[in-house]
Amino acid sequence: MSRRFLGLALVAPALVVIVLFFIVPLVLSAVGAFRVEGGGFGLDNFVKSVDLYAPDIVFTVVIVALSTVLTGLAAIAIGGYLTLGENRTAVAILRWLYRWPLFIPFIVVGQILRTFLAKNGIMNNVAVGLGLIAPLDAQSFLDWRGIVIAFVWKQTPFVALLVAGAMASVNRETIEAARNLGASRLRILFEILVPQVMMTVTVGLILSFVTMLSVLSVPLMINAQSPTMLTADIAFRVNAYGDYGVANALGLISLAFAACVGWIYLRQSLKERA
Repeated sequence: MSRRFLGLALVAPALVVIVLFFIVPLVLSAVGAFRVEGGGFGLDNFVKSVDLYAPDIVFTVVIVALSTVLTGLAAIAIGGYLTLGENRTAVAILRWLYRWPLFIPFIVVGQILRTFLAKNGIMNNVAVGLGLIAPLDAQSFLDWRGIVIAFVWKQTPFVALLVAGAMASVNRETIEAARNLGASRLRILFEILVPQVMMTVTVGLILSFVTMLSVLSVPLMINAQSPTMLTADIAFRVNAYGDYGVANALGLISLAFAACVGWIYLRQSLKERA
């Protein structure tokens, strides 16, 4: 009994934090989403959310899904080169360089790319200076493309860190055997390494999907036009109208997307264990 109470005492602070800062807000948000004028309950807030923000809902899913796919491809490429690369200098530089975005908050990422991707930003000025484009051909990337670039640049190091570690733990004898049989590095990567680390890739991409779905600063700072992401719509409903009902409904819609991705992971995990 003493050990049981000691264990409960050790986990109690974490449980209190989870309950107060996650479970309680989730319950209150769910109740607020279904509460309508007059104190009753209904689907009015969800109907209003779909009527007003259906393009933004589609936009959010497409942007986050595209960013997730590109993040996965970039992470696999980085992890594959760190595992199979033969140029030690290039591997060492990449190993040191790719992790830096991990330590940069999303709000800083938004500000950096707002300066970098603007029509008169650093990217276009460098391209004009190198003679790659004419000054009149410069265009702003402060739209959906900027959001995708920001998400991929920020989340790729996180997924690549997981993938590279998983690839490093793969038995090297299988890689050497494939090399001795004449397999190229690209074939080794996609036919030997990726299948063995697919679960790690899936976990990293699910976490990235949920993270990108909840980011507010990047769409606010990079994409100032419509459609935009649901996080910006939630902030607008609260700040402009004080409409917590629609804001909570949009939040639950985002939660449903995250839950769908989590369900896919759980189903795949249960299949592998079975």
